[in-house]
Amino acid sequence: MARVSDTRALEAVERALELAPILDGHNDWAWRSRLERGRSVEGLGGPLDWHTDVRRLRAGRLGAQFWSVFVEDEGEGPQAVARTLEQIDWVHRLVERYPEDFVLARSAADVEAARAGGRIASLLGAEGAHSVDDSPGVLRMLAALGVRYLTLTHNRNSAWADSATDEERDGLTERGRAYIAELNRLGMLVDLSHVSARTMHDVLDVAQAPVIFSHSSCRALTDHPRNVPDDVLVRLAGNGGVIMVSFVPQFVSDEYRLWHDGGKEGEPPVVTLGQVADHIEHARAIAGVRHVGLGSDFDGVEHTPRGLSGVDNYPDLLAELAHRGWSAADLAALAGGNALRVLRSTDRAYAGDRPPTALIR
Repeated sequence: MARVSDTRALEAVERALELAPILDGHNDWAWRSRLERGRSVEGLGGPLDWHTDVRRLRAGRLGAQFWSVFVEDEGEGPQAVARTLEQIDWVHRLVERYPEDFVLARSAADVEAARAGGRIASLLGAEGAHSVDDSPGVLRMLAALGVRYLTLTHNRNSAWADSATDEERDGLTERGRAYIAELNRLGMLVDLSHVSARTMHDVLDVAQAPVIFSHSSCRALTDHPRNVPDDVLVRLAGNGGVIMVSFVPQFVSDEYRLWHDGGKEGEPPVVTLGQVADHIEHARAIAGVRHVGLGSDFDGVEHTPRGLSGVDNYPDLLAELAHRGWSAADLAALAGGNALRVLRSTDRAYAGDRPPTALIR
């Protein structure tokens, strides 16, 4: 396909951003602030030597962000729950500190209202079931606090689901299936990033609502266990879910993956914005354009692709795809329209239109 002109590409991006906001599925700003600033929300306006600050968010025209309320899965039990609550508190304090820039959001309607008011909708996603300490009651309380998705594992297996980067056991257990039913009842999105391919299939066998991959890429292009195989992408279309393509270099480039996993000797291989665009195009080809989104993992990685150094570069990625012939409508679906559709499909359950009896105790 011939590349379109710069003018036509930029016009397509502008039309796309009139149709839908940019909605990113995963950003670790809260975690980086915990590590490097003692959980402070001061001084985040920018410029910062990070991937994210308020100035760069505005330049990147971000409309909505799932802030990851992540804690490491070395800490388990009540400590993990307490630290997850501290991460939720960080997002609440961020919004309070910068009220002209951020607003808390729980629903698609909240995202649209934030956009109309010129603010960035701040959604919450919990990364790893260790955050709930195998307690359905804790899960329900996280939902009450505004958490809209749960990633079933992080890098280690949870009590009831296998991680992509741990020893394979049984995929999703019987208790895990009960958790999926409860997540669906609560209107919390099931996030399949980090889980094993078997767990992906097991969840898709039982899920009654669309799932997401908040920050994963395509295994057919980069053979990393964190990426999504094509047979899962095919099923994603039937489920109605979305893969939010990650910018993580080892998920995007086999050359970088081999360097990263081989001891990081010498200079890291260059990874480019164009390679991220390749993963987006592959996901579109297999799952369909209604099932692709963006999930950067900014501030959760050491390096970023050239051309995607931070949150100010989203329009550059959209422009690259426009150069490749993507229409404004398809760019809008990718940027945020698809993720909003999935969010909207679960909003009624999240808002309380659900049976009063919990499905798991």
